[in-house]
Parts: sequence; structure tokens; C-alpha cells
Amino acid sequence: MEHLIPEEWFVGLHWSILMGMSAVLLFVLMTGADWLVKGASGLAFRMGLPKVIVGATIVSLGTTAPECAVSVMAAWNGEAGLALGNAVGSIIADTGLIFGLGCLLVALPADRYLLSRQGWVQFGSAVLLAGICYWQFWQNGSGAQIGREIGILFLCLLGCYLAISVKWSRQHPHPEIAFDADDIGAEHLAEMEVLEGESGERRAGNRSNLMSMKLVGYIVAGLIVVVFSSHCLIHSVAELARQFHVPQVVIAATLVAFGTSLPELVVGLTSLRRGHPELLVGNVIGADVLNVLFVIGASAFAKPLPIVDPTAKLPEIFLYIHLPAMLLILFLFRIFIVSASSTGHFKRPMGVPMVVIYLGYVLVQYFV
Repeated sequence: MEHLIPEEWFVGLHWSILMGMSAVLLFVLMTGADWLVKGASGLAFRMGLPKVIVGATIVSLGTTAPECAVSVMAAWNGEAGLALGNAVGSIIADTGLIFGLGCLLVALPADRYLLSRQGWVQFGSAVLLAGICYWQFWQNGSGAQIGREIGILFLCLLGCYLAISVKWSRQHPHPEIAFDADDIGAEHLAEMEVLEGESGERRAGNRSNLMSMKLVGYIVAGLIVVVFSSHCLIHSVAELARQFHVPQVVIAATLVAFGTSLPELVVGLTSLRRGHPELLVGNVIGADVLNVLFVIGASAFAKPLPIVDPTAKLPEIFLYIHLPAMLLILFLFRIFIVSASSTGHFKRPMGVPMVVIYLGYVLVQYFV
């Protein structure tokens, strides 16, 4: 992405141009997210998969692409702090900001059968990352790092997670088949009923394959638009911040982690608007898992990631601030899942502490 659309293209542009560009990019980003949610919800209906699983796998793989691209390039260029901080910061942004805002807007559904399993994978992967980091620091001190062998382990666990997610969805006792008149799945159902009555099973089967390709096309096009537009939007907003003399530390603490989580935020809010809140919940959980197994795994595989940054004023900031904040917010989310299992939905007040923790995390970084 950085080679296709370099940051230098945005440097020096007048602030009015940057503001207009940001507005257009935001509209394009929302359009791409709309395509992505439309295709994912239709695909979920056709395959009989719960939407929370589609959000945790297909959608999350796409929306986590910016984090992976930023972190892998940072690791390759020797900027391990950016790679680790971006991944962990994105987990905090996904769970604290995106899930928190979603909770405040609507009563998000909670599927006990799936969330109890996916939620444990989410929490377990974060604990595994934290345990490895603290163990490496205890053993090696300032020389602690996440090596390539750990990156390979994370990537192998990623493959297992994706495979078992599909298996769990097939074992779901009551997969939701809910849709509205605006869903591609509903349109497909109506078309299939007419075709089966008029032209028989063969023609219906051909049309079914065509509709499946259309749904996949929506997902692919949506992912491409979301990734490219979010990349451009990050650069334009960052240049605006520099022109208005916003300190670089503020940009680093907010725009990098928030910017790479922007696709998850837009897709989540779009899924609420289109009546598919399950996609938001699944996307948050899946993105958290992928930020550990996919983003950090791929980054460590590209180049070992030092955990301690000797150039920082607080070298152990990743261990003292980032990891504890991540564990705190995921532990709270774990409690909310248990509580919501009895009612079938997350209560709106649950979003308040999530957003507060996220804002506190950003402020603590600034003051440190």
C-alpha cells in the first residue's frame, strides 16, 4: 500500500483540499463497507452460517489487512515498537471503542453457544501473547524479543482457529437465518423460488452459482475499497494534524492505532445500520484474535520483534501500559459475555466502561 499510495503524495497539500479529500474518502469508505456487509450477510444466509462467524472470519480477515500491512512493513524496517503497538493498540480500539460504541447505540445480540467459544479464543490468544512477552523479558531483560519460531506458532494457531470456527458454526444448534427485504440473501431466495417453479433444478443451480459469485464479488470489492480508502484517509488526516500543529506523540497514540482500526469501525457501524449487529460482534472478536495470531505472527515471521525499545524514555512502555490495558479490556469483555449469555444480548451500559478505558489508555500514553 505504501508503494502504491505513498505518504509523500499528501504532504504539502492545502488544508482545504485535505478536508475535502477526507470527506470524499469517508464516503467511499462507507460505500465499500456497505458492499462488504451486504455480501457477507448474503453469504452467511446462503451457507447457513451464523453471521457472527462470518464476521469473525471472512470480514475480520479483510478488515485486519491494514494492521497486518502496517505491522509487517514496520517489522521489516526494524520498527518493532510500531508493529507491536499497532497490533495491541488495535485490539484495545476494536474492543473498547468499536464494541463500546456499538453497545451504546443498540442492544447487541449475544449468542452464548458461539461467543463462549470465540470469546475464549479471543481472551486466550491475548493471554498467550502477554505471557510470552513477560516470560521473554524475565528471561532476557532488554534483549527480549518475539522470534520467528513464535511467529510460526501464531500462524499455525491462526489456521487452526479458522478451521475450528467453521466446524463450530456447523455444530450450532440454531443458526440464525434472519434477513430483511434489503438483503441479497432474501433477493436470492425469491429468485430461487421462481426459478424452481419455472425452469427446474438445473437452471436454479446455475443461477445459484451466479449469485454466489456475485456475493463474493461484493465482499472482494468491499474489502479493496475499504483498505485503499482507509489508507488514504489516514494519510490525509495525519497531514491535516501536522499542519494544525498537533504534536506527533498525539498522532502516534491515536491515528496509527485508530486509523488501522477504521475499517472495523466503519464496517461495524454499517452492519448496525443494515440491521446485522451480529457482524459487529463477530468482527470485533475475530479482529482481536487475528491481531495476535495474524498480525503479530506475520510480523514476527518477517523479522524478530524486540519487546523493549531502548530509544524510548520508558523502554518497557509496551509491558507497563499496552499489555495491561489490553488484558484489562478483554477481561472486562469476557465478563460481559458471561453476563449477556443469560439475557441473549449485551446491555447498553456495558459500552460505557469500554469507551472510558479506551480514552484513558490514549490519555495515559500521551502523558507518559
